[in-house]
Amino acid sequence: MALIVQKYGGTSVGSIDRIQNVARRVAKWRKAGNDVIVVVSAMSGETNRLIELAHSISAHPDPRELDVVASTGEQVTIGLLSMALMELGTRARSYTGGQIRLLTDSTHTKARILKIDEQRIRADLKGGSIVVVAGFQGVDEHGNITTLGRGGSDTSGVALAAALKADECQIFTDVDGVYTTDPRIVPEARRLHKITFEEMLEMAGLGSKVLQIRAVEFAGKYQVRLRVLSSLTEPDIAIDDEAHSGTLITFEEDAQMEDALVSGIAFNRDEAKVSVMGVPDKPGIAFSILDPIAKANIEVDVIVQNIGSEGTTDFSFTVHRNDLARTMDILDKVRKEIGAREVTGDDKICKLGLVGVGMRSHVGVASKMFQALAGEGINIQMVSTSEIKITVVIDEKYMELAVRTLHKAFGLDEEVQAAASD
Repeated sequence: MALIVQKYGGTSVGSIDRIQNVARRVAKWRKAGNDVIVVVSAMSGETNRLIELAHSISAHPDPRELDVVASTGEQVTIGLLSMALMELGTRARSYTGGQIRLLTDSTHTKARILKIDEQRIRADLKGGSIVVVAGFQGVDEHGNITTLGRGGSDTSGVALAAALKADECQIFTDVDGVYTTDPRIVPEARRLHKITFEEMLEMAGLGSKVLQIRAVEFAGKYQVRLRVLSSLTEPDIAIDDEAHSGTLITFEEDAQMEDALVSGIAFNRDEAKVSVMGVPDKPGIAFSILDPIAKANIEVDVIVQNIGSEGTTDFSFTVHRNDLARTMDILDKVRKEIGAREVTGDDKICKLGLVGVGMRSHVGVASKMFQALAGEGINIQMVSTSEIKITVVIDEKYMELAVRTLHKAFGLDEEVQAAASD
């Protein structure tokens, strides 16, 4: 008997029919002798609706009260799914994040998980019930409802799998795995049989929407076997077939990996570039710029500093497009304090990157990338690298062309030898 955690996203539970299909799939795994914990999101579009309701009352909703409102979507789903399971003759019990004591810090709307009390879940599993848990939410030490940020149900699922030492955490979504890039842009994109945690983490950081980045971090840190697979297939598919479908996210040394230099191309349209021009070139200036940004809970990614003439430097970085206005407001004050010449913002850019553990043992990847982009007349505004990733910032209007060009240049449309059975 295995302990399986299954997470279903908003699209997977987006209607009564789909909730009933999820119930059939979950019941199948339980009837095969497995202990099953199910983590669900709100029904598709529901969280957006709830947040819009809050903003119709207040332009800047109180974060604590916003969490109270936003967390209710998952409560509806856990109740409906538990009812659907009972209709199939299967025992089920639903819980909110607070009821299972998924303890978080007090950072409302972006809380981080600190601890999970698994005693109630283990007791229900021992009694033969399927446990259905609301994703995306928890409770702080004061009993306040908290939420984990958009996509937080993935993190809830992986965290529960880690806490209960599950045999596998299955992330069911509306795609059948992780692809070399978005098939909507490159129809020739291939589904990967396996990918490493490192590669998945880099792709999530670059904007791949298949998994939330914090969920991948959790899985890698606690060695949770993670699989991405589709909830839109026939729910009565044989368990053996389903258990080997999708994409397995694993460790580099865990069996043979697909023999590829580059595993995938990820991109993010939701980016903006901020440049602080004419900054005095002296120690501590980067801290003076970025510290107020960090204190405002704004995430910064690609950072480039160019030494200019006459003792000045230009300092550029990227933020989420939604944070651009706040960032510019903060830096307007910083500019005066540090004596910078000007601050500019550009929300017409995108971030695009190549990811692959094969880069560790191969040279010339960057030059091949730059040559391919230059051949299409695509200018690179910023570059950032890590051991297994090369990221560039380019004009947003060239994004799809760049993705198609690089996918072809690195042969990602060509089938390679798959890993052995997982």
